[in-house]
Amino acid sequence: MFSKKWVVGIALASASAVPLLPVSYAQSRLATSIAGDDVFLSLRDAVRREDATSAGELAAQLSDYSIPSYVDYYRLKPRMKNAPVAEIRDYLARYDGSAIADRLRNDWLLELGRMRDWNTFDEQYPLFVLDDDTQLKCYALMSRASKGQNVAQEARVLLVSPKHYGEACQALIAALAERGQFSIGDLWSQIRLAAEYNVPEIVRSTARLTDAPENLVMQALDTPALVLARGPGSGRAAHEAFLIALGRLARSNPAQAISTLERAARQLSRQEETLGWAQIALQSTLKLAPDAIDLWHKANDAPLTLEGHQWKVRAGLRAGDWKLVKTAIDAMPPALRSDSTWIYWLGRALRELGKQEEAQHLFQSIASHNGFYGQLSLEELGHKISIPQQSVPPAPEEIAAAAANQGLRRALKFFELNLRFEGTREWNWQLRRMGDRQLLAAAEFARQNNVLDRMVQTSDRTKAEFDFTQRFPTPFGEIMHAHTQTLGLDKAWVYGLIRQESRFIQDARSHVGASGLMQLMPATARYVARKIGMNDFRPGHVNNINVNIALGSNYLNMVLNDLDGSQAMASAAYNAGPGRPRAWRSTLTRPVEGAIFAESIPFSETRGYVKNVLSNATYYAALFENKPQSLKARLGTISPKGFVPSELP
Repeated sequence: MFSKKWVVGIALASASAVPLLPVSYAQSRLATSIAGDDVFLSLRDAVRREDATSAGELAAQLSDYSIPSYVDYYRLKPRMKNAPVAEIRDYLARYDGSAIADRLRNDWLLELGRMRDWNTFDEQYPLFVLDDDTQLKCYALMSRASKGQNVAQEARVLLVSPKHYGEACQALIAALAERGQFSIGDLWSQIRLAAEYNVPEIVRSTARLTDAPENLVMQALDTPALVLARGPGSGRAAHEAFLIALGRLARSNPAQAISTLERAARQLSRQEETLGWAQIALQSTLKLAPDAIDLWHKANDAPLTLEGHQWKVRAGLRAGDWKLVKTAIDAMPPALRSDSTWIYWLGRALRELGKQEEAQHLFQSIASHNGFYGQLSLEELGHKISIPQQSVPPAPEEIAAAAANQGLRRALKFFELNLRFEGTREWNWQLRRMGDRQLLAAAEFARQNNVLDRMVQTSDRTKAEFDFTQRFPTPFGEIMHAHTQTLGLDKAWVYGLIRQESRFIQDARSHVGASGLMQLMPATARYVARKIGMNDFRPGHVNNINVNIALGSNYLNMVLNDLDGSQAMASAAYNAGPGRPRAWRSTLTRPVEGAIFAESIPFSETRGYVKNVLSNATYYAALFENKPQSLKARLGTISPKGFVPSELP
């Protein structure tokens, strides 16, 4: 995966100034370097085990290692709770401005928040550059609240994803309740949110802040049938438990949840009833039930979670209810409403409702975005998707400046060690302040070192200068051409899929065990090998480029033929398995455009995957054919199996 060209280049550049050394010395230095790498990897593992003693011993062996900032970080990290403040400050001063120093500050801030050392926290938090930790944001609000500031509204905006709360956000909820900044309504909103996202520890900890019996709330979560059998009862706690249980039942049996709510409606307030309908509507929409649209109308203007807002729109799209689509997007929080997804669909709704000028304005606002909804907006404005004029390639001196960047070189060292997380962090840290020319040069430096995923990601950041050969590379062209031509398969689509699957990392391996460029699961690889007569296939062959492309393209062709030639459905099948797209199509009551089918896929990973693959494929086709392309045509229309249009009278 990793090329040592950059090391060779540096050596060659200085060859005239440095006398050649004896081979034995060079071999000794190489052995020392390899041994140092092994110790460094062991040090990293010791830190992950929180073994401070071993970490200290291993770090002591790396006094002249090539990445001292990480050696010192790993020496300090497992002792963070007890390390002298002076030692932490010294580290931050020595490595000021580096990615790993920002990481250490993140670690220290979490510890400061846990200890409620607000003075030091408030001093350090503004220096945390990435500011991407939800827990730290919660601690920051806690600090302000401790000084008497009212932060309730900011907390409501922040506390929308319980899976990321940790200790900090649970403590923030408790602190705001204690200070009277969170009402009982805020607490129950958090309990319902945590129940929807299935985070029982947040349900439990927040329930303790109310007067509700903890066992009642947890029973609603764990054994909803018992709570529902008793009915809503009396008092807020009983009603809230009933609503939580109703939402849980709707996950497995929406029809039973509907009948349960209908029987209990007289005992609930109007707001409670709409909350009940919203919970059932959400679960019904996630199951793509055709009657979900009716449930959303019953939910009316019930307060919704971020997921609820989005699935209400998707239900409207599937039903062709453009008025509901507009109303639902208008009701979204501003940050969500400003996403290009909902800008596009609001534009479509306005156009369908006869508001052409407003729709055009929205399409124009995102048509320059290089992605799925930017491409679709461009088509709504009457244009097709083409490749921007290529900028002047980076000059040798621009690439040399990238090669001299110590952070990029650290990243390459990490990639050599197969530490992709650390390498990607270091690489991305260097991109933050780069302009377009520097980004193009860094991308070219990545290409020269065969780190194609960083090339793609870096080039994707440019705003006004473009090189789409960096953004959409075509390695292994002869192999790809041979297999796609034999199968009659769209090469642009296959490249678009690889770009999404692995970003051209040849030995990529996912957390579920998929391997190689086309990210094949072991069972799928064996199945396809058997089907195409690759009798000598062994699991270890899957990372061989030729084998991986052969198996992946054949499997893609199989699912395409099985799904009536729809690239949208076949892309979904490649990611989620062939049975799921068939099941999703079976819920349709009418033909829908491919963009609506893609947007309403119930799995978030697959939904993003399909949109990205087909967006990529459209750009690849424009590159290969040197002419504008239509993403809408590629998406096509998805109809129920066996659908026959009604004859006109």
